[in-house]
Amino acid sequence: MTEKLSEETRGPLLDPLMARGWEMVDGRDAIHKSFVFADFVEAFGWMTRVAIWAEKWDHHPEWCNVYKTVDVTLTTHDVGGLSTLDAKLARKMDTLAGA
Repeated sequence: MTEKLSEETRGPLLDPLMARGWEMVDGRDAIHKSFVFADFVEAFGWMTRVAIWAEKWDHHPEWCNVYKTVDVTLTTHDVGGLSTLDAKLARKMDTLAGA
């Protein structure tokens, strides 16, 4: 079962993500990042690739797409905050975006 990140694991898991543009969400134990692509097709293609991994890992993002921008928020609702799944999916999103 997935557990909420402990104070000891937060730094090692989240610091590299923050260095790549992820930010903590005010008032929530969640992280957020905006991905900007060349156009809508590229953004939608990226979302499709991410969706395959999200379904495989049974961990689904909160996201919104407007034209070439995808805003993503990650948190694990089952544990009431950030978990290793959020860090794992954030890393995959960065990789698939070429970040």
